[in-house]
Amino acid sequence: MFFGLRWAIRIALGLLAVVVLYIGISFAQVWWASRQDNTAPASAIVVMGAAQWNGLPSPVLKGRLDHAADLYQKGVAPVVIVAGGKQVGDKVTQGLVSFEYLRSKGIPESALKIEGAGTNSYEELSSTAFIMRQAGLARNVVIVTDPYHAYRVADIADEVGLSAHVSPTSGSTTLSDYVRETGAVAIGRIIGYRRLAAWR
Repeated sequence: MFFGLRWAIRIALGLLAVVVLYIGISFAQVWWASRQDNTAPASAIVVMGAAQWNGLPSPVLKGRLDHAADLYQKGVAPVVIVAGGKQVGDKVTQGLVSFEYLRSKGIPESALKIEGAGTNSYEELSSTAFIMRQAGLARNVVIVTDPYHAYRVADIADEVGLSAHVSPTSGSTTLSDYVRETGAVAIGRIIGYRRLAAWR
């Protein structure tokens, strides 16, 4: 009996070590991706949604939109897709607010497309992939988001059939951001990001 208990403890410790190693690797990948800018010529620039305040972009969303506008002006892509639906209490979608903001910065309406249904990263990118197919655009995109979010959106993009490069903003990232993203990546890679999005 003692021999069996010893083996059970060894197995449990071995499994714990594997879990800790997996989470550690996931954290390192999230951190490393946050420090990389993989901008490359693409069919579209995709701006991930973030909060809007009564029709005005929040500082986080404004940072993403300003960065996307800069990439567009540099000729990275001929189209900008702004993503984000309504959150609880919103009167307008994040996508519409983003559209109006970029248009005010001189980006022509013909170069802008709105994804206005997604309420999480998976939904936004899945809907974006559909919009691109409908428009006859190739699937290569440059995704603009905050640094801590870079690794997960690239993974999700791959899952929904997009070929993505990520160009993070210069926004700051806290340790809690990294920890939260590490958890989402660690779980999402096992069960799939679509299922994870349905749970959250």
